[in-house]
Amino acid sequence: MADASVDAVTLPRGGRGMLAFIRVAVALLWIQNAGWKTPGDDFGRMARRGLYLFTGYAVEHPVFPPFTWLVEHVVLPNFVVFGWLTLLVETSLGAFLLAGLATRLWALVGIAQTLAITFSVLYAPHEWHWSYFLMLLAHLALFATAAGRFHGADGLLRPSWKRSANPIARWLVRFS
Repeated sequence: MADASVDAVTLPRGGRGMLAFIRVAVALLWIQNAGWKTPGDDFGRMARRGLYLFTGYAVEHPVFPPFTWLVEHVVLPNFVVFGWLTLLVETSLGAFLLAGLATRLWALVGIAQTLAITFSVLYAPHEWHWSYFLMLLAHLALFATAAGRFHGADGLLRPSWKRSANPIARWLVRFS
């Protein structure tokens, strides 16, 4: 990743505010989405509802055969572990995007998570297909514009990361 991306100096104030608004809105979508994934009933496995039901759609209404095989033979047999990982990823997506920390990395994670959701439910009944494509576009925009640099932790911390020789700081520069 080159460091020649969007810079606060070249972007009008309204544009910076809009990028921050979009980043926060996407973060809140992930936080809300994580909110209905409750571990109390094994993430819906017992009653065949919730996360379990929607994950099962990948097998009932296949979109991408290799993904269907993975869900049927790996995910569903180990569903509680998958449920916890899903909850952790989606909560982290919301938290890191909300803070604007390592935004480019979390935009990539958001793209991957959105694709996984899309491959699970794209052909399921009563789904609005465009919502998944809009989420992909939103994450691509967050990645391309380095949206955490605008009213986010990336913008505050990036100058010190750039001056540091610490490998973690160098990594954060790349993903901020």
